[in-house]
Amino acid sequence: KGKEQILILSQKYCIGAIHFFSGLLTRWQTSAPAIRTPSSSNSFSQNIPSSLWKLGRLNHVAIAVPDLEKAQSLYKDVLGAQVSETVALPEHGVYIVFVELGNTKLELLHPLGEKSPIASFLQKNKTGGMHHICIEVDDIKAAMTELKKKKIRILSEEPKIGAHGKPVIFLHPKDCHGVLVELEQA
Repeated sequence: KGKEQILILSQKYCIGAIHFFSGLLTRWQTSAPAIRTPSSSNSFSQNIPSSLWKLGRLNHVAIAVPDLEKAQSLYKDVLGAQVSETVALPEHGVYIVFVELGNTKLELLHPLGEKSPIASFLQKNKTGGMHHICIEVDDIKAAMTELKKKKIRILSEEPKIGAHGKPVIFLHPKDCHGVLVELEQA
């Protein structure tokens, strides 16, 4: 008989909780503004033109640093991230270090040589800062062709080999809402 009473009380409690939460949900739905998500928005998916190339994942966020050793120490010793060794890329005028994150990487950039683009960046931004983002593409040549047609300036005539040994291009920040965008062949 005790088990039956517990079962009846449990059922009443569950029914009461269901009524409470369904009422709360109804009030929330009627008082909250409608939120459109990409999956529920017809115009979002229908207005994207088909293309011969596709954007992929965010490969890295690049940060220019005035002191590479201090930056490495911050990410490795203070934050506990896995940090690569320093690599010199003279053709790009930079030293680089990659910081591995769960879903992407940070690329720490430090000037190499007097004509380094990072040196001029650091002259304007003494403490360093975000330099560019890198997004993978499945066909860099097709991306270049289409972006040129859309009047997006590319900072080189041909792709260069980037830090990962893959072709890369940079898009002019004035054409990308103030962000220097690197596209890398996936």
